Amino acid sequence: MLTFLLQPLRSPFRKLLARWVDLRLVEPDPQTLGLHPDITTLYVLPHAALSDSLLLEAFCARHNLPPPDARLHLASQPLKACVPLPRPGRRLWGRLPPAPAPFAGLIDDLEQFPGQDVQLVPVSVFWGRAPGKTFGFWKLLAADDWRLTGRMRRLLSVLVNGKDVEFHLGAPLSLRELYDGRSPELTSRKVSRLMRVHFRRVRTRVLGPDLSHRNTLIEGVVASPEIQRTIEECAAALGQSPQRMRRRARRYGREIASNMSYPVLRFLAQLLHRLWNQLYAGVQVNGLERAKALAGDHTLVYVPCHRSHIDYLLLSYVLYREGLMPPHIAAGRNLDMPVVGPLLRRGGAFFMRRSFKDNRLYSAVFNEYLHRLLSRGHPVEYFVEGGRSRTGRMLTPRPGMLAMTLRSYLRGTHRELAFVPVYIGYEKVLESSSYLRELQGGAKKKESPFDLIRVLGQLRQPFGQVTVNVGEPLRLGEFLDGCIPHWRQAEHGTRPPWMTRAVPELGRELSRRINAAAALNAVNLTALVLLATPHRAVEASLLKTQMAMLVELQRLHPGGAQLSLPEGTPDEWLNETHTLGFIERRDQALGELILANSEQATLLTWYRNNVLQLFALPALVAFAFRNNVRFDRDTLHDLLAPAWPLIDHELSVSLPGEFRQALDNTLDNLVHLGLLRHDNGTWRRPPSHDADSERLSLLGRLIQPSLERGYLLLAALLRYPSGSLTREALEEHSRQLAERLTLLSGLNAPEFFDRRLFSGLLDTLEKEGWLWREAQHLCFDKALEAAQLRGRVLFDPVLRHRLRQIALQ
Repeated sequence: MLTFLLQPLRSPFRKLLARWVDLRLVEPDPQTLGLHPDITTLYVLPHAALSDSLLLEAFCARHNLPPPDARLHLASQPLKACVPLPRPGRRLWGRLPPAPAPFAGLIDDLEQFPGQDVQLVPVSVFWGRAPGKTFGFWKLLAADDWRLTGRMRRLLSVLVNGKDVEFHLGAPLSLRELYDGRSPELTSRKVSRLMRVHFRRVRTRVLGPDLSHRNTLIEGVVASPEIQRTIEECAAALGQSPQRMRRRARRYGREIASNMSYPVLRFLAQLLHRLWNQLYAGVQVNGLERAKALAGDHTLVYVPCHRSHIDYLLLSYVLYREGLMPPHIAAGRNLDMPVVGPLLRRGGAFFMRRSFKDNRLYSAVFNEYLHRLLSRGHPVEYFVEGGRSRTGRMLTPRPGMLAMTLRSYLRGTHRELAFVPVYIGYEKVLESSSYLRELQGGAKKKESPFDLIRVLGQLRQPFGQVTVNVGEPLRLGEFLDGCIPHWRQAEHGTRPPWMTRAVPELGRELSRRINAAAALNAVNLTALVLLATPHRAVEASLLKTQMAMLVELQRLHPGGAQLSLPEGTPDEWLNETHTLGFIERRDQALGELILANSEQATLLTWYRNNVLQLFALPALVAFAFRNNVRFDRDTLHDLLAPAWPLIDHELSVSLPGEFRQALDNTLDNLVHLGLLRHDNGTWRRPPSHDADSERLSLLGRLIQPSLERGYLLLAALLRYPSGSLTREALEEHSRQLAERLTLLSGLNAPEFFDRRLFSGLLDTLEKEGWLWREAQHLCFDKALEAAQLRGRVLFDPVLRHRLRQIALQ
């Protein structure tokens, strides 16, 4: 009756709604749906809502899609081209009769007319999820969530949230293909079930699982069998009462648990939207469709690189704006500061201590809390590096959170778990001044609430663009199938021995996938070229030519499968880098020069290291020709293959195939760019007076620091007999040698002699079998000496002599 009375008002209501509503997000682009113009279209809504159907009519008219208010006349009975799924209802005196199957009549028609079909298009509409220009009680009251929406609440939602509507269209489904020859009623129920699954996945992707009250979640953690058993054992071991240990467990739970709030998420999204527009010239997002494809039926664990304190804020903002539920974020307890901590906690942050392996109860509570998040399907985010990278390169992944995630997965989760690697690339980070101080050898500064005031003071400075690239997701089950073939035979709730091998492998693979999604930008391109020059000075024309060559090299054979390249021209890139304050430009009679002072050069190393992995193999090949005129393929392969694992470990490089195949492709690309000449199976470098020779030399110098560190470490090791040095002594001695080399070279580059780099080199040498330990001393055989001797041909005599002299100190 109500529908009949409102029918004459549909047209004015639709026009009014079309004027009032702004669609903030439409996904996907309507033109990419692939609707067949000769097939009848039927739109399906998750529930009956006049506002949704009117909005759909206005939307289809605007985008020239088949009208949802038309009538389908396939056979005997007409049917409106937009139908809601039936939903069981109740009344005071009992249940309503079952709703009729909405697709049965259409299936009857398809049986009578074999040449016809119907394409079903599911449509999901979300009112008020996104942040708008206003913020208040009524806006929050009317926003979409997991609760059912009544007529008055929907009316309020339309009035309050009309400027913040998300529109999600599903891929068309053929009704004829879904019909399996059984009765129309059974097929109708099957189609309804498929539609409900689709709508549930979309709703889960957009809103996430329903949030439990924080106190309820903490009490559930403490009451779990695992925590109760740990409480009893800790009480017995420490001689304390179980009640006291239980109170301590609750205190740990309150210290850890987030308190995610939809109103705070909306508030933060609005606040961050203004902040990003003030700080950056733009936020570019690439590859997010990879996460969206999994969000409906996978538990997502986002693993971004960690370059800035705003990484987690930026990623949560991007996910929220793009129609995905922001994750629960593992944050260091040092960020649980006054003012900042409570806000982050309500935005989804849960806090963890830097180390808790000596506190069994805390460890158990944290593990149980993480397991409950993952098992319920909540998206989670953490940084596998542990802390921010002070050198700009990817740090060696820490095993803690990865091991806890893997143990939770073995205990059992309702959905498959997938890691989503994310690369966040900045043209200029907010922490530039603190990174410069630390790169120059200064101590790390402890975070403080006053850092917010310092950030506000920088809002008028230019920070360029920021890019968020989503890499190739890693499904944990598939990864374990390839890494540990028999992992499914492990007993649930146990820590199988193979985890010791699986966790580091998982960390390395995630690091490679993060780096494979790197973003080349104006600043790191300038850094790659300028820092390869002997005195941090270069002709502007050569700098622009070399930057264009590096970009073209990535187009020919990218060093990362999901990397992004900068838009614009080398002139624009140079202007951008100068505007951000990273270089000096000096006019000279013979042409413009580009220079970097000591502080600029030191800071540029951080940005160079962000993307150095993309050019690792081309640079290694170019370096081999620095002291050698020509090579055939086999000789070059035998020379470079032993060094590649060391470079791979340091830079987390992702090769598309085997090393030999990648080497062949690199040689072909360098020939195409004119940097090498190819004659009868032999590659040779250009003549020294040729401009291409200088370009090849600049490319080779990108990898020189890594090779120099390896040379110094091996020279220091081989000075003594096998079994003479401990690992710690060799690491420290190598660090001192590298520091001496930078001082003698007149460079201010403490990142060159970072001890962790030498530790990584030793890890790789042990993994590859070149080194082994006996009684805590490093042992080797003649094979290592022979390999080091062969590798000497990579270095020219002057550089080799200098490195040897330093190594003899």
